[in-house]
Amino acid sequence: MLKPYEENVQKIKDEIYSIGQEVVHANKISLAALKENDLSMLKDINLSIKSLSTKSNEVDNLIVKTLALYSPEARDLREMVSFLKITNELLRAGANSKAFVKTFKKSFVDDLDKHAILEYAIPLLKASNQALETAMQLIKETDEKVIETGFQKVSVEESKTDDLYAIIEKNTLKLIAKRIELSKDYFDVLSSLRRLEKTADRAASIANLLLFAHAGGVIEQAK
Repeated sequence: MLKPYEENVQKIKDEIYSIGQEVVHANKISLAALKENDLSMLKDINLSIKSLSTKSNEVDNLIVKTLALYSPEARDLREMVSFLKITNELLRAGANSKAFVKTFKKSFVDDLDKHAILEYAIPLLKASNQALETAMQLIKETDEKVIETGFQKVSVEESKTDDLYAIIEKNTLKLIAKRIELSKDYFDVLSSLRRLEKTADRAASIANLLLFAHAGGVIEQAK
């Protein structure tokens, strides 16, 4: 391919990586807040979905322009198609992260059994963000074997979030049975933690798209 094409691809990768890092950074602050049991730290999260959407649209426009100008084929075409889908996945991941912060901060009141919630919420958030961070590292990777290994790592972390959320859900229902008057708060906390599981799903989808871009095959249906 021509040098201008390669420059466009590099710019696309850089911009996608930048968007992903904004979400990863927000999740790291959330993780620190849960570990310290200090939700005031969440005020430091400045994750604007409007801003992410604007950046995503700019990347999409560059992708479409690149497709129109250079008509890439085979692997190059798969890569462009994957990038178009990845920007949408990152927007969904960002929306999930922001929704988690908003709902958790509001519903995590003093009357709840905080220790029981945080015992599994912390590893859930850690696994969710590890999945997304690993997926983001694959954006700039070109070695197919490294990407395949990274995809497997993301899949492992995503599977962890499924298991951890199932435990949290079971434990939360037991807590509600003991304190039925707190059922709304417990359910809201559960809803917020569900967002973390969904973020991991988005990470798995991104990793799968990157694997498709380099190795071909079939794009798995995202959850």
